[in-house]
Amino acid sequence: MLELRELHFQPATMEQPVLEGVSLRAQPGRPVLISGASGSGKTSLIEVISGLSKANKGSVHWNGQPLTSRQRRWLCGVLFQFPERHFLGLNVSQELKLGHRRLSSEHMHQALRRVGLNAVDLKQAPERLSGGQQRRLALAVQLLREPDVLLLDEPTAGLDWSVRDEVLTLLAGLARDKVLMVVTHEPELFQHWDCDHWRLQAGQLRALSPLAAAE
Repeated sequence: MLELRELHFQPATMEQPVLEGVSLRAQPGRPVLISGASGSGKTSLIEVISGLSKANKGSVHWNGQPLTSRQRRWLCGVLFQFPERHFLGLNVSQELKLGHRRLSSEHMHQALRRVGLNAVDLKQAPERLSGGQQRRLALAVQLLREPDVLLLDEPTAGLDWSVRDEVLTLLAGLARDKVLMVVTHEPELFQHWDCDHWRLQAGQLRALSPLAAAE
């Protein structure tokens, strides 16, 4: 179980806190949706949880144990908006192998199968894949790190409607055995999800009912 306890975060450049006493519990099998307007602090929350930013106060726990920022970076896989813009490999195989000293062919193909890319050509350039395939490849890259927690920032941004449904189905499947948290300013896209829905506003989280996701 992932647990956030009274997280406070105020960058030095901000006059007001971005996060103010944020507490939350999340566990595998039930995804968490956090909605909020642009600039409400959703991305900052992901950065703090994953250890990319340091909270001024509060703590993050995994199965009851407090974690350092370094431990959280190992625990979490993070997908920020438009991850395909940050591809570095010349082909799919290179993209998957980045950051790994040794990566077996079976391990690589297993990750691709999990995201529905088992038929993709490993020699193909990532930028030549469709938008949906690129998003799936970015997910496969994170899954190869074997994170227990997946944090996704606007995972459907820029995708066509048909592709969005495919990605949402994929994410729901991944949530069965991982803590999965999605932040978005378009909660209506997730209205058919069975999830815990929270709204981030004025630095604080407020629990919403499932029907509120469509508002």
